[in-house]
Amino acid sequence: MSFEYEVPEGLLYSRNHEWVQVKGKIATVGVTDYVQRKLREVLYIELPNTNVKVARGQHVATVESVRASHEVRSPVSGKIVEVNARLVDSPELINEYPYESGWIFKVEISDANELSDLMDADEYSRYLTELELEAEESE
Repeated sequence: MSFEYEVPEGLLYSRNHEWVQVKGKIATVGVTDYVQRKLREVLYIELPNTNVKVARGQHVATVESVRASHEVRSPVSGKIVEVNARLVDSPELINEYPYESGWIFKVEISDANELSDLMDADEYSRYLTELELEAEESE
């Protein structure tokens, strides 16, 4: 049994399946390959507003498909400084390039200590394996 999801090195990951790329005080956030595969064809995204303060774990966006929806939560506290407006007309970028042009928003981090609660690629891969094994056992 093999669970093959793309989990790039150098990013951080939340238990809600957001990825985070940190450059200075700015965190770029998107949803992982795991989420986009579970949703299948993404049809719509509700983006957050910019210049809004958010708390870690706060629901800030919603990704919708024919199959389901996913609440995107901010993995860190801070202020949303940019959103990926291309997703409004091209939500399929989340499926095609979840870690590149499918990013959702950027947040200026207010508490860098919160980053230590996120997982690295190895930890997130193990977490996904556990989730898939639990799902198989419950079938």
